Amino acid sequence: MRSFNAIILLAVVVVLGVSSVFVVREDRTAILLQFGRIVSAGHEPGLHFKLPFIQQALTFDRRLLTLDAAAERYLTSEKKDVNVDFVVKWKIVDSSKFYTAVAGDETRAQQRIAPIVKDGMRTAINSRTLQEVVSSARSDLTLSLVQQANRAAQNLGVEIIDVRIKRVDLPEESSVLRSVYERMRSERKQVADSLRAEGNEAAERIRADADRQVQVIKADAYREAQKGRGEGDAKAAEVYAGAYGTDAEFYAFYRSLEAYRESFQRTSNGVLVLDPKSEFLRYLQDSK
Repeated sequence: MRSFNAIILLAVVVVLGVSSVFVVREDRTAILLQFGRIVSAGHEPGLHFKLPFIQQALTFDRRLLTLDAAAERYLTSEKKDVNVDFVVKWKIVDSSKFYTAVAGDETRAQQRIAPIVKDGMRTAINSRTLQEVVSSARSDLTLSLVQQANRAAQNLGVEIIDVRIKRVDLPEESSVLRSVYERMRSERKQVADSLRAEGNEAAERIRADADRQVQVIKADAYREAQKGRGEGDAKAAEVYAGAYGTDAEFYAFYRSLEAYRESFQRTSNGVLVLDPKSEFLRYLQDSK
């Protein structure tokens, strides 16, 4: 009994010990919550202690994070449309503010950062010409954009490290863009026509081979059918000959009955005119 109590006590001590510590990895930072309120923040990597079952540790990634935004259309100072595709590098610098602002959710943080950067991008592009946007002014544009975005995002507990423009598309009404599209369309059409011709040739070859096989199969089936029909006719003739040789009168009577049936079926909706003294009606007239 004492050993059992000792085991229970040891298990309780182990559970309390495990619940009293938490580990922060090298690439993360942590905050400590007590009943939903932040008790401490900014825990460095290593082993830390907390009150078991009362306090809760949450860790956040402190490495550089990436926001890859979808392409957006902006208007230059010349009133020309450009599609700009950019990427944002950011990181968590204040875990307490980060938890308070977005509940520690990186996805929600990116949803808050994206419109801030897009608004700054719109303002920066609106004050520049198309040539400045796609050439030498790009570095100046992103530098001012980072500074402006950090001022707007400081209450999120994050820092925007860099904004890089990946691609700037020419306006849709550009003659250069139209010519590029036309050339690409022409090249793709040539490839498509070539593939379509090869496909039609292969289809005709397969269809011809299938038709040949169908004719061969039909010929074989017709030959087998004719062979079977001939064998059947020969067997029937043999049976008829045997029946005629056994009783000629009965055979003639049976054949007459078959002729009556065939004739009456064919003339069910018409009139059959015969001579009463015809040999065809012999068994109908003379029942004896």
